[in-house]
Amino acid sequence: MITAQNIQKSYGSLKVLKGIDLEIKKGEIVSIVGASGAGKTTLLHILGTLDRADGGNLVIDDKAVKSLTDKEISTFRNQHIGFVFQFHHLLPEFTALENVCIPGFIGKKPTNKVLDKSRELLNLLGLEDRMEHKPGELSGGEQQRVAVARSLINDPVVVLADEPSGNLDSETSDELHELFFDLRKRLNQTFVIVTHNNELASMADRKLTMKDGLIVNEKEN
Repeated sequence: MITAQNIQKSYGSLKVLKGIDLEIKKGEIVSIVGASGAGKTTLLHILGTLDRADGGNLVIDDKAVKSLTDKEISTFRNQHIGFVFQFHHLLPEFTALENVCIPGFIGKKPTNKVLDKSRELLNLLGLEDRMEHKPGELSGGEQQRVAVARSLINDPVVVLADEPSGNLDSETSDELHELFFDLRKRLNQTFVIVTHNNELASMADRKLTMKDGLIVNEKEN
């Protein structure tokens, strides 16, 4: 469902990615680990079309990303890829429900359908009583679950998560990790997760270890 071949990326004279080959199957949960500076987040940004590779090929859901214009990439990203970041990036002036709706509205989907899907997701994630609360009125774990709901609103082929539990306490982190696996079970959702959390990394179907811009180890769990 995702195929990356010989992905390369440099910033000036610094080579960050030195030829990454990667395949992700539908319904897989894949973790990416490695020391800071190994290139994990850069790879995630390229897989998420937030950044373009300098070399190599990336195919997501049978679409060759290299051939897309910037405008086409923005539309493709909105329709096919969900994101969860360490810091949830919820908009403070909007309610939980409104935050979840935003990518659907950007995608110009019918308002009623977006609202219904947002309520359905928030119910699924145990936030049925928190929909009208703004981010400042929610706990850290609740905010991150709203971010997960937002990532799912457009039925993405993959959700990319960058240190999703890095800002949470251990108990809330465990709940978030279990949520990913529950969503895979219920929705057959695909996840690629960059993490320093060894427990989460070991729970994934596959753990990829990066070092100096390369995948140096792949372990099936």
